[in-house]
Amino acid sequence: MNNLNDLIERINLNYKSFSKGHKLLADYIEKNYDKAVFLTAASLGEVVGVSESTVVRFAMNLGYKGYPEFQSALEEMVKTKLNSIQRMEVSKEKLSNSDILEGVLREDEELIKDTRNFTDKRSFEKAVNILLEAEHVYVIGIRSCEPLAEFFAFYLNLIRKDVINLRTNSTNEIFEQMIHIQDKDAIVCISFPRYSKRTLMALEFARSRNAKTITLTDSINSPLNNYSTCNLLAKFNVTSFVDSLVAPLSIINALLTAVSFKKRNDVTKTLSFLEDIWKQYQVYENDEIEDKE
Repeated sequence: MNNLNDLIERINLNYKSFSKGHKLLADYIEKNYDKAVFLTAASLGEVVGVSESTVVRFAMNLGYKGYPEFQSALEEMVKTKLNSIQRMEVSKEKLSNSDILEGVLREDEELIKDTRNFTDKRSFEKAVNILLEAEHVYVIGIRSCEPLAEFFAFYLNLIRKDVINLRTNSTNEIFEQMIHIQDKDAIVCISFPRYSKRTLMALEFARSRNAKTITLTDSINSPLNNYSTCNLLAKFNVTSFVDSLVAPLSIINALLTAVSFKKRNDVTKTLSFLEDIWKQYQVYENDEIEDKE
């Protein structure tokens, strides 16, 4: 499904032909999608007042193979619709009766586990080769994704030359910083729901200049993938107003490690040089300035 509103469109197209029970389900989902996404077929039926089998038939009547596929479509829609207040309420409802630390750690653990099964290794290898071969690598992440972009650009700069981290507060600034991007360059765009328009504009502009484009996002349905040379997917949690970035950070760590292994000799020389500088200028706590006569 390429359209994130595909579920609602299916409901609207079929609504007149729905049975009474199916109409009850459709009405509830449109008004309470933030709650419906976390319900099993049995739980949804209980809330609405219909049987579990009616819920399953409703999903299949919309063209899905079963309830799990329907729920996945609902999750895709919800990720772009939930605002921060709704996400806070969902988080409160889900975690208030449990150990918050244990609950959050468990959910983050599941995100990494799901990402491991979700990641396309061929796309990963393609991204590594792009990062090795590009003349310049641009990196962009906006709002909550900015720390990911900063982290990635910081370490990539230790591995190879000509890494540009795009820091921007406006669309104009993006284009000014990317004015020299061309077909031998690459850009890494990081964005998760709700997707950043500025990141999408940067990606579109890079493709218009024939640059290679690597996207790190949550789904094949992400708008970033419309302009992606290769896409890397990481599971993303929609159940909190605080974005869980553990899975994309793990993908970034893997990329940096893979690229550094490919450029082992260069990285060793760079780090050796840096260690001398750090010691000379007491960058770290235990460094001592050598006496010079």
